[in-house]
Amino acid sequence: MDGLYDVIVVGTGPAGLSAAIYAARARFKVLVLEKEKLGGQITITSEVVNYPGIESIDGTTLTDKMRKQAENFGAEFKMAKVLDMDLSQELRVVKTDKGDLKALGVVLALGANPRMIGFQGEETFKGRGVAYCATCDGEFFTGMDVFVIGGGYAAAEEAVFLTKYAKKVTIIVREDDFTCAGSVADKAREHEKIEVHYHTEIVEAAGDTLLRTAKFRDIKTGEEWQYDTPEGETFGIFVFAGYVPDTSWIHGKVALNHDGYIITDPDQMTDIPGIYGAGDVCVKNLRQVVTAVSDGAIAATSLEKYVADMWEKLGIEKREEPVKAEYKADGHSEESVEGDEFITPEMKLQLKDLFGKFERKVTVKALLNKSPLAAQMEGFLKELSGISDQVECLVSWESEETTTDEKLPAICVLKEDGTESGLRFYAIPGGHEFNSFVIGLYNVAGPGQAISPEEAQRIKEIKKPVDIIVAVSLSCTMCPTTVMSAGRIAAENELVNAWTYDLNLYPELKERYQIMSVPCMIINQKKVEFGKKSLEDLLNILETI
Repeated sequence: MDGLYDVIVVGTGPAGLSAAIYAARARFKVLVLEKEKLGGQITITSEVVNYPGIESIDGTTLTDKMRKQAENFGAEFKMAKVLDMDLSQELRVVKTDKGDLKALGVVLALGANPRMIGFQGEETFKGRGVAYCATCDGEFFTGMDVFVIGGGYAAAEEAVFLTKYAKKVTIIVREDDFTCAGSVADKAREHEKIEVHYHTEIVEAAGDTLLRTAKFRDIKTGEEWQYDTPEGETFGIFVFAGYVPDTSWIHGKVALNHDGYIITDPDQMTDIPGIYGAGDVCVKNLRQVVTAVSDGAIAATSLEKYVADMWEKLGIEKREEPVKAEYKADGHSEESVEGDEFITPEMKLQLKDLFGKFERKVTVKALLNKSPLAAQMEGFLKELSGISDQVECLVSWESEETTTDEKLPAICVLKEDGTESGLRFYAIPGGHEFNSFVIGLYNVAGPGQAISPEEAQRIKEIKKPVDIIVAVSLSCTMCPTTVMSAGRIAAENELVNAWTYDLNLYPELKERYQIMSVPCMIINQKKVEFGKKSLEDLLNILETI
């Protein structure tokens, strides 16, 4: 049956990738869906040291290796947000913002999102002192005092990571001790830059435009104490208080417990035949990478008999060879740039295939001055040029075409007719932003990332000029979602500009808008929004302007 998948995996964290590996290796036709970015929550972890057989690895590298392994066995990847499922028929229908998909079996590896505690001031100072990702935002607190709220694995591990930047780290633990393994807790307890307060909770965070003070309470005695910064200084509060399962959209579809976690049997099957759960989204005692990959493997192998039975029942011929996945612009996570190369030979081969599918020619033009960043941009364009005739690379120096008030250096994406598409990068599009850059080209040249008719109409209805600045860090795993959302709108509406800035290179932006967390989005130099934004999130914001 054309268009029918044996298995659809929803989610690309370790559980989803493990399920994809096992299912594809069993010669199933497998599609893996992700709504934002490949890798899940583990990509914000700077160091994984408890995965058997691997002494130390960062979360992004680990999941990227898993993704490649799944692709090598034939799994396909697609960026799409799952909105609903129709489980009333034998062929399960997965409804996404990119269209409906059919499958015999589904693995729900939905993961979970960081939990907000709800203390006074948490929402107010989110992005301006209150943060949830040490990898993304730790560098913004260099030389400052930092408080870590939580006593689990994440709190202990990320507190140690934050000592690379912070002057001092204070961990606030509600319980009488850490709730993670002793070896992990000991690293935090014994670190010279870390102080721990047990049976303590945060009561309030306050300040002006930035954090200036915080109140804490001893749960046992009721005694309160206050931290105040020296005049003119600020500090950070990192919250690691667990996660909330991402299951709001499947209420009533499969059985959930009172906290919203998916209930499964020992084979990871839900109460609906052929629908399986895996990873942090499931009811379980331990939420770690090793248990997530175990869940994924169990779910996929349990699906083997179910899918085989459905093949026989529906008269589907068994596949003897796996179906090799194609490079997909809307589902591929690029390698991080290493060494002296911005674009590796492997990446160039993949880009050549993708660029060959462009519907229109696109030009990447660098507006340069004599700064070191400009020299790096010129090197980046030299590596990009010559990959395909569909992508032309040009360089313009300050004395040639640029005006005196034009901010330089910049990488501009031009349409086929030579006019600006609205996409600019005030950065070297490396690290996590390389994929955002490539997706930007894909959207300008066409066919572009699929969007729904409703989204296309909402973009078309933007009638006033909108300038969007997206401040990012190249180490941030959540920034690309916002960059791609803004770029997608700019590619469709000539009234919208989406300019991406590497905040490390533009400290004046950080100072002007009091940015202490990325991604940060500044709209028309007035409205400031923190946190990753999907296309729908951004459209909702723009419609209020």
